[in-house]
Amino acid sequence: MKTLRHALVAGTLIAALAAQSAGAAALQTAVFAGGCFWSMQHGMEEVPGVVKVVAGYAGGHVPHPSYEQVVTETTGHYESVQVTYDPARITYGQLVARYFRLTDPTDGGGQFCDHGPSYRPAIFVANGAEQAAAAAAKADVSKALHGKPVATAILGATTFWPAEAYHQDYARKNPQAYMAYRIGCGRDAALKAVWR
Repeated sequence: MKTLRHALVAGTLIAALAAQSAGAAALQTAVFAGGCFWSMQHGMEEVPGVVKVVAGYAGGHVPHPSYEQVVTETTGHYESVQVTYDPARITYGQLVARYFRLTDPTDGGGQFCDHGPSYRPAIFVANGAEQAAAAAAKADVSKALHGKPVATAILGATTFWPAEAYHQDYARKNPQAYMAYRIGCGRDAALKAVWR
């Protein structure tokens, strides 16, 4: 009887671990650039179905770039976020639609008070399905903005390099400094004007 009970407990644990592993394996990632990665990380973390957001760099030609290198605007990198999400709770297309609402898609030279190549908006797609979903969302945005041209680039996925630890969850760890930056940058007022 004791052996049977141990076998049942072990079987239950194995089934639970397998289900947990299958759930973790079902998670997907997406990479977006939308200006300051502090603000993009902060905004994307609030999206239902998003599990984790990492600030970093994508699209450039320098491996393992540092923030000091990226801000020279010579590495080709965009300040970006890698978003891990649960596709059972939010589809890639829905995630892209939410991304657009955190940006000014009409500004291809940067976002809000931050301008230069590293602050340009972009969606990094990993396959044809993501390409199609991003293109459809971009067309929807153009309609929502009454036909204004959408400057957000749709680019092939590249290596995503996580940013330094002090950039991760900056808004949560440094709320006063972050809010001073956000207000000074005029991000919320600009978003309201774009998406009214």
